[in-house]
Amino acid sequence: MSHIRLDRYDLAILAALQRDGRMSKQKLSEAIHLSPTPCWERLKRLERDGLIRGYRAELAIGKLLDVAHFMVEVTLSRHRQEDFVRFEEEVESHAEILSCYAVAGGFDYLLMVVAENIRKYQQNMESWLTEKLGVERYFTYVVTKTVKEARYFPLDEFWSARNFQ
Repeated sequence: MSHIRLDRYDLAILAALQRDGRMSKQKLSEAIHLSPTPCWERLKRLERDGLIRGYRAELAIGKLLDVAHFMVEVTLSRHRQEDFVRFEEEVESHAEILSCYAVAGGFDYLLMVVAENIRKYQQNMESWLTEKLGVERYFTYVVTKTVKEARYFPLDEFWSARNFQ
């Protein structure tokens, strides 16, 4: 991030759009206390620099579908670069795997997986594991209730003079 220069207006744009990606140009400029033209130019630069990856709707999945969520710890049997690459490429090909984090500690990856039910989840896991991914073991945790789910990144908590102009 050291090559991308940000100031308080840039941060304000990013924070405002995280909370409301459909905000009009006029409303955005009012929210950050900057006239519309410079605000729009900054927004375009932030998009060009790759700081804004896209705009999307946040769906209330629970109102659409009754799905089960699973947290899965995965440990690979070998720890060679090609084993990690093969596993990560396979993870990318499954839409049911919502997120995958490589972690340090007692296992290699932490996944968030969705399925219609436990039976379908188990069928998926057996299918994925037969593809010779080198999985030594996995542990499944059924999510019984979502207590908190991030809607946006807390930029204000990380604001400091060292990181921004």
